[in-house]
Amino acid sequence: MFITALQRQNPELISAALSLWQQRIIRPDSYVIDVDAVEENARRILHTAHRHHLTPYVMSKQFGRNPWLCQRIIAQGFPGVTAVDFKEARQLMQHGVPLSHVGHLVQIPDGEIAAILMQRPEAITVFSVAKARAIAVQAQKLNLTQALLLKVYHPDDDLYPGQEGGFLLDEVVAAARQITQLEHVKVLGVTHFPCLLSQEAGDIPQITPNFSTLIEAAARLRKAGFQIDQINAPSANSCSTLALLAQLGATHVEPGHAFTGTVPANAFGTEPESLAMLYLTEISHNYKNISLCYGGGHYRRSHVRHALIFTPDGEMHQAEVVPPQDHSIDYYLGLNGQFPVGSAVVMCFRTQIFVTRSDVVMVCGISQGNPQLAGVFDSQGNKLNNSGDFR
Repeated sequence: MFITALQRQNPELISAALSLWQQRIIRPDSYVIDVDAVEENARRILHTAHRHHLTPYVMSKQFGRNPWLCQRIIAQGFPGVTAVDFKEARQLMQHGVPLSHVGHLVQIPDGEIAAILMQRPEAITVFSVAKARAIAVQAQKLNLTQALLLKVYHPDDDLYPGQEGGFLLDEVVAAARQITQLEHVKVLGVTHFPCLLSQEAGDIPQITPNFSTLIEAAARLRKAGFQIDQINAPSANSCSTLALLAQLGATHVEPGHAFTGTVPANAFGTEPESLAMLYLTEISHNYKNISLCYGGGHYRRSHVRHALIFTPDGEMHQAEVVPPQDHSIDYYLGLNGQFPVGSAVVMCFRTQIFVTRSDVVMVCGISQGNPQLAGVFDSQGNKLNNSGDFR
């Protein structure tokens, strides 16, 4: 999806990844991240957000819930992170990463509420009065008041399978009134997902019906007397979309792919954020007219199309990728054509690292021409070893 854009925006990352692979410092099935480029992207996002009076929370699932990289991004001036589920929250808080928003897209199980409340997140999203009540019970025990965001939806909204739930637009005021009867919680605002979507790779994202529902919910709550301080509008949040979101009423955003430049609008390498991540693997064997390389990093919505192949004799080729079927395990990824066993393969696509089996390699110094391995992690953000040397 992004291979041409990667060659245009960050060819140095390709060179650095190949060098580390040739030295056997990193293995096949590795995502390689240019930390300098991520930090530069973060600064651009933060500057744009502040210019439009938006508060940006860091979304980390795309790059593997990595606490080390989260801290590097937060150091640029971000207030904290959004944890997409309770396992991500646990991983991040164990490493001292400040939690700003928890509970959306995945609600907090009752048994995890107390631990998360002790981190004092700015907001917790609830899908039901019952979950708000469970939070209130634990907040009372800790003698604190927790601010809540109400997840809203309309029957005609675009909802991904497995992500349904929340308060119907026509019922959100009544639900908010029930929640205000509880002690130790308060309604801070509303949220929804996805609020922006790209129709095709390279397109600037457009407002979805969900965003209209979000703004209407805030308006109804304000008319009913509620002080709505946060209108949280995640999905496709990047430098190119922040002005529109602010203009239409959003107050908070949650960039994720923007940090690695892997937003769909950047398919041609034209966005302010530069590509800062690639996928590196190796050809295992040939079968008929296909070369099979080691898998593990496939994501079914990646839209991966092409790969670069670097042969042992120094040649570079480009080939079409034949990804596995969704019902299959990605033991291997196929490439059209026969290439030498042991060749390096570079791809660049939209991913969610936390659902893969891949290693995640952090490299600093690429922008100074002196790439240095900063660490190797698993897909859940755990450091694998001190050196990354697998020899």
